[in-house]
Amino acid sequence: MLENVLRRYNLKVKITVKSVISLGLTLAAAFLPLLVHASIGTVGGATWLPMYLPVLLGGCLLGGFYGVAIGIASPIASYLISLAILGLPMPIAEKLPYMIMELSVFGIVSGLFAKSISKKPLLAFPAVICAQCAGRVINLILNIFMGQASLGLAVIQKGLPGLYAQVIIVPLIIIALAKSIKYDKD
Repeated sequence: MLENVLRRYNLKVKITVKSVISLGLTLAAAFLPLLVHASIGTVGGATWLPMYLPVLLGGCLLGGFYGVAIGIASPIASYLISLAILGLPMPIAEKLPYMIMELSVFGIVSGLFAKSISKKPLLAFPAVICAQCAGRVINLILNIFMGQASLGLAVIQKGLPGLYAQVIIVPLIIIALAKSIKYDKD
């Protein structure tokens, strides 16, 4: 149906499975913070980092290009959706550039492992850890550059529970997907 509309208006847009999955992960990254904030309060987002999980999945599964795209689009979508629904943007405008940069790094670094992960799903563990370290370093550098080094360290410390959880959850999802794909082939 969508392709017919595009043809009728002579719009040339290539819709791929990866782009549809990217859109789904971006929407998940936009709505997960709303769920976390609704269930455990505003401190939940900074502690559990719900937006990071779909970005890491996107990078590991789809590659660096899509990981960066999801990393850029997710905080913007979350900001706009939460502003429209709650009248209160998440993340706040001051943190939006930090989130975009950090999540972009999460997406590209995890995406560098995507081809290897497709062959050996256990490589999702180091992919997630490397992406987290690189992304958090970027966040800290940005905070230092803005004269807020102590804030950057506090942000990293507060988000440790979410980072630890993602080191386990993201690879387990990828391993489960790999097993289900292998099972479907058999």
